[in-house]
Order: sequence, then structure tokens, then C-alpha cells
Amino acid sequence: MKKLLSLLLVIVMGLTLTACSKSNSAGNKNTAATDTNTIESTVGATPTEAAKSVITVTFRDDGQGENGSTWKWLQTAYDSFDKKDSCELNIAPITASEGDYFAKIALSLQSEETAPDLVTEDTFQLATDVEAGYLTPLDDYLADYADWTDGSYYDSLKEGVTAADGKVYGVPFTTDTRGLWYNKEIFKKAGLPEDWDPKTWDDILAACKKIKDRVPDVIPFWCNSAVATGEATSMQTYEMLLYGTGEKLIDESTGKWVISSQGILDSLSFLDNIYKNNFGPPLSKVLNGQASNTSAREYLPQGKLAISLDGNWITGNYLETGASPWPEYKVVLGFTAMPTENGDGSGTVTLAGGWGWSIPAKSDNKDITMEFIKHLMEPSVYIDAIIETGGIGTRADIAEDERYSKQPFIATATKFLQDAAFRPKDSKYSAVSTSIQTMVESVVSGTSPEDAMATYAVDVTRTVGENNVVSK
Repeated sequence: MKKLLSLLLVIVMGLTLTACSKSNSAGNKNTAATDTNTIESTVGATPTEAAKSVITVTFRDDGQGENGSTWKWLQTAYDSFDKKDSCELNIAPITASEGDYFAKIALSLQSEETAPDLVTEDTFQLATDVEAGYLTPLDDYLADYADWTDGSYYDSLKEGVTAADGKVYGVPFTTDTRGLWYNKEIFKKAGLPEDWDPKTWDDILAACKKIKDRVPDVIPFWCNSAVATGEATSMQTYEMLLYGTGEKLIDESTGKWVISSQGILDSLSFLDNIYKNNFGPPLSKVLNGQASNTSAREYLPQGKLAISLDGNWITGNYLETGASPWPEYKVVLGFTAMPTENGDGSGTVTLAGGWGWSIPAKSDNKDITMEFIKHLMEPSVYIDAIIETGGIGTRADIAEDERYSKQPFIATATKFLQDAAFRPKDSKYSAVSTSIQTMVESVVSGTSPEDAMATYAVDVTRTVGENNVVSK
């Protein structure tokens, strides 16, 4: 049985006491989890206490362990959980790059022996995991969850956790937008406006050139560009560019995946321009799974980077409790919208995503786990957690709370949602995303945009089938 419980008879001074313990090491319950898992045990417990259920929670740990915002959120919520006397919390994170996290989660969800009770799901991955039968529909639980039905959650964000079958498979806890972070002090040195508002991609490239010429000791531009940075490369870089050309991954008129087009070439050519002109960081810094953390936690705070195409959440690093405290970020950084290629359409573009709490299909503690989700999302617990993560809250009823609303840049980031685009709700997206990452990495490593697109066309056709692709 996956929740291994054992009764140990301990005889002390003639008295027999019953104890309960839960073992959840990497070699036992969850082979994907790190060996920093919390293992709860109770010695000298009564038979009633020995029957406690255990809620095992798995999420992506970016290396901070117990100091990470999600870990602290879980522990704080458990400490104030009114049902904690009937359950134990086992925090079992996976320390991995973003791409590896999705692969390891999918593997763990396949078996009763390894599936956790609660898992964080990126909304782009949800359709794939639902199709595979890995997740539990939550509709029956949500029908009795007043906050879900009374407008406390943004209705628009419920779409991200709703699958093609119309059922809900998660409770969203964060959403996000993407734009251009820039260092005002570096911009001033380069003779650029501190209130920067680029209208086209050429404006970005022109700024990069000025920075390179006038402040040569800093990197002009950083964007996720490798397979190792996984979905961040697909969404935060490539799709921000592609959608800015007016195209999307799937042709809206045919419903087929676009495998070659001018928009693809233009997007790849922008990246080719960045790296061939040495506007980007060295490949040694880009082609590894920690590239996102390196740019946000080191290069921006240390004044080594001028412009970063990234998400609103990076400011969570700069709080006093963050991974890279930086009190001055509020005045040093600017956050502006990513322009479309030629200023067409709305003139700006952002991709919005998010994460939700989901219950695996093979969890054997679903009822208590759902109660714990509700407690995690109670405003009194949730507000501090979402502030620390740097994300945009999914509960409409926290918008007026001063602790949340007065965060630097939160109003700007939320405003970007007005023109937000979303990734396809297609179970093939996850596989196509991997091909996107390979295509992007090949270009920044020296392959021509034309050759990279040709390889992408072959890869995607193989993934989705010849009848499901189109060239434009």
C-alpha cells in the first residue's frame, strides 16, 4: 500500500505503546522526490493517532529547500490547519529543471506507489495529464466550495484548469504575465530613457546596440534560450515573439499546427540577431537549467544585465525573505510591455499562464487533501504566500488588500492581462513545446533560422501527424 504505515511495538518499563510512522524516502514512496523530504513520525501515539492520514505534496523545488516560498507556504498552512490532528503533512519536492519536473511528475503519477496526494500543475501540462488519466476531476468538491462559486476566484482563470471534457482538475493559485524588465541606471548611462516604452522589435535591438557600445561591461539582453530551461524557453521567449508577429502555434482557421511561416522565421531571426551581435549572455550561462535564476537572482541585482524578457514573478526573489534580497529593485528596475514585431494590433503582447493545485487520480487521501487546498487558499494564509512568490493572485477578493495591491509592479503586471494570449489547450502541446525548445537552442547555438525551422517542421509533423500540420 502506497501510504506505508507500520505499527511498532515499543516496550518501555512494562508498558506497551503504539507508534505510527510514515516512510517516504526517495527509495520508497516517491523516487522522484529529493532526499530532503519531510518525514513525519509520532512515537507513543494512541491507536487513534496511528490511523492518521498523510498528505504528501509534490512541487518543483528550485534549490531553496525549506527556505523556498512554496515549502514555507505549505508548512505555514499545515500549522494553522484545523484538521491537522487527523493528518500529517509530508513535503516531498522534486529538485529539477522545469522540463525535468514535468517528466518526473508524469512518471510518479502513473503508480499508486509513487503518486503524491497533492501536486502543483502548470496549466499548460494539465490537458496532457488529464488525457493520460493522471488527475482527479474536482467538480463534486468544488460544488460545495463557496469561494469557488461566489466570485472569490477570477472566472477567467478557471479556464486554465478546465480540461477539454469541461471538468475542472485544479484550483488555480497563481497566474502571471511577461514583459521586459530593464535596469534604469544602465539605461541612463547608455543615454536611453528611464521611462522606456519600445514600440517595435527594432526599438529593442537599437537599445541593445546603444548599451553594448556605451556600457560594454554589461549584457544588453537576456531571454531563456535552451532546452534546459524548458517551458520558459517556449513560452517566455519563443511564443512571446511568435504571437507578436500576429501568428500563433495553431492556425485558427484550420486548427492545424503551423510548421513553417514568416512569423516563425521572424521570431528565430530576432534571436539570431541577439546572439550574433553579442547582445545576449555567453552560451555557458544560457544552456543550463539555472539560467532563469542566474539572470533574475544574480545578473539583474548585480547590475550586469540591462534588459530581461521574463515574468512578473521575479520580484519575489528581491524581497527580504527571497532568494536574492534587493531592496533597491523598486527604484532601479522598470517593467514595460513587450511590443509586437512592428507595433501592429494592440501594439503589445504577453503570454499568461499559471499553476494550480491538483489531486492525482491515484491519491488515497482525496477528501482531506481537498480540505487542505481550501485552507491553503484562504486569504489569511494565501496573501502572504502569493506576495512572497511574486505571482499574480487568482482570488479577486484579495485585490483590495493593501499588502497585495501596494506591491511594486503588481498593477502593471495585472494590466498586461488585458491583452494576454494563452497556450493551446491541446494534449500534444507538451511534446510540441519540446521541439520549440530544441529549435530555439539550435538557433542561439549557430544554426540558421531556416534550417532550424525545417527541423522543427519534421519534428512536429512526426509528433502530431501529417494531417494536423500546415505551412503558411
